[in-house]
Amino acid sequence: MSFNPRIQTVKKHKLKPLEYYLDGLAASNRYVLSECITLIESNRPEKKNLGYEILANITPTHTSIRVGLTGSPGVGKSTLLDNMGLKLIRKGHKVAILAVDPSSGSSRGSILGDKTRMESLVKEDHAYIRPTASGTYLGGTAANTREAIMLTEAAGYDFIIIETVGVGQSETHVSSLVDVFLLLILPGAGDDIQGIKRGIMELADIIFINKADGERVELANLSKKQLKSAISLMQHKMEGWKPHILTGSGLNDSGIDHLLTSLFDFINHSKDVGYFDYNRNEQDLQWFEDQYRNMVLHEIMTKTDIYPEVLTIKEKLQSGEINPIDAIVNTRNLILSKGIK
Repeated sequence: MSFNPRIQTVKKHKLKPLEYYLDGLAASNRYVLSECITLIESNRPEKKNLGYEILANITPTHTSIRVGLTGSPGVGKSTLLDNMGLKLIRKGHKVAILAVDPSSGSSRGSILGDKTRMESLVKEDHAYIRPTASGTYLGGTAANTREAIMLTEAAGYDFIIIETVGVGQSETHVSSLVDVFLLLILPGAGDDIQGIKRGIMELADIIFINKADGERVELANLSKKQLKSAISLMQHKMEGWKPHILTGSGLNDSGIDHLLTSLFDFINHSKDVGYFDYNRNEQDLQWFEDQYRNMVLHEIMTKTDIYPEVLTIKEKLQSGEINPIDAIVNTRNLILSKGIK
């Protein structure tokens, strides 16, 4: 048997005491923060359990601002965030960006290139950029985005931005994690309102028409008028707010100051009318429901007296011995026979 002598064996890092992680978060140590997020993302029970123990020992905060940012690939999300993050830091904020990249359906791999596209922000001491693969998780986020938000807040970051994968209608899930939902579109998108998913449009608190520079300025202004007309027919989830529609260019640093003003206007209005705390509470309840459902599903899937039989049904389906309907009916009958209703 031959092997490559240049391959180095990766040493497994031992888990550290709970105090190490809590002290690191309190000191805003970015390396420790990354370790904590890695623990919560792990599939190994001992690591994930430690990750949740860390979460149980931190104090939730309502002083941060959570922003969801979505838009189709190529709309310029990372470039916009690079300039936007710098401006926020200059205003005294500590900015964390949780950038979710789409995963391959076959290899489950991701490029995770967002960090390299934020060339200026990555150099800042008060910025933290965490690229994460979406895996098989739908909704434009990753499976543990909510937990990552809580950990970054515990590390002292008060402006958390979730940059979603930007691949379609499932992006709407990110709105259940944030205080304000920002939709980026390109000039000309207003020419075909049907091409913009209504679900996302209804959830958007602010719409920013990016890359409105050069010859595209006029087209961006036309799109703005068309979008305003479309938005007027929709009712926003928060009383007294109509989504702001802005134009600008992340590359040329135009319109970003107005965008930040709109973001803070929305947050201030949501606090004034009581929507901010109500929304956070609803999100907490939704997170609990999701976690409970996942835990129950995990118990069913790993139950020793059920799962082997489920695998047998799966093998029969794969070999063509039974059809999909029979496989589902047989699995349902199996679960009911075990007293799980």
